[in-house]
Amino acid sequence: MGSISMVDAKTGRKCYLDDPDDLKPGEKVVFLLSLHGGGSVGAWQRSYFPAYHYKERYRLVIATPSAATKEPSRRWVAEADDDHLRNIVNYVFDKYGKDNIASFWLVGHSQGGMTANRLLGDDFFRNGVDGWLSLSGGRIGPIELPASFFVPVRGSVPPMPEGSNAPRPGRASTPDCDISFIFATGENEMVALPETSPWADKYGAGPRVRLPDVVDDKPGEIYDTLREGHSTPAWGLFPRPGRALVYVYPNARGGRLIADVVRLDKGHTEGLEPRITEELIKMMVAAPGGKARQSV
Repeated sequence: MGSISMVDAKTGRKCYLDDPDDLKPGEKVVFLLSLHGGGSVGAWQRSYFPAYHYKERYRLVIATPSAATKEPSRRWVAEADDDHLRNIVNYVFDKYGKDNIASFWLVGHSQGGMTANRLLGDDFFRNGVDGWLSLSGGRIGPIELPASFFVPVRGSVPPMPEGSNAPRPGRASTPDCDISFIFATGENEMVALPETSPWADKYGAGPRVRLPDVVDDKPGEIYDTLREGHSTPAWGLFPRPGRALVYVYPNARGGRLIADVVRLDKGHTEGLEPRITEELIKMMVAAPGGKARQSV
């Protein structure tokens, strides 16, 4: 127990797997499958959203894999990665017991969030996932990105998905499933946050309510070193302390959690600060679960 490098027996690929050091047989856990953004790796994601620091307190199991495709940059591709991601989920369900998975969340940063959005269209994930935490990986109900969002690295800007309805960092496809949804973003990487949510409307939730701000006196753990010296506030600068605004849409049917979280004066790539990381985890743990136990 603790932190190990699990091996997918079917592909030979490795994945970080964190669980409570004192986990007891039959104990309930919350499972997070955490996906890095384009051009990144699992080790970076593990520090960008450092949920493993809270695995004992909130009884978490966190799987953090790396995508296989490396050219033109490392990114999640259905043909190369989806079977591996299913294998990871099956491994976790077998290791801890499907009946012991209190809830199962997809977590994804940037292209990892877009990938989580796509996976929700697959029966394997749609039938088992209880929630999606999009870390600047698309909002259900689009937001507008500023012109300075994409910063070239080595002279090129990564291509965006084509098509008017293609998911992208500011816009997600609407899932055809029932899940809780948290959109967390930096203030500088959007023009404005909408005051309404079509996902909240779907579940008959009330108007959004602002909860107490989350204030961090410590910075996150990581940032985009490839663009150091020529990045923008929209893309992200150095990690630093900060304040986050938390909005929830109350009284959604089924008790589902629907929330928007805005980290003030932050961009796309500054690692999450410790207190807002914990607040997001608390929200996920408190949300309804149980779909994993009912899935095939």
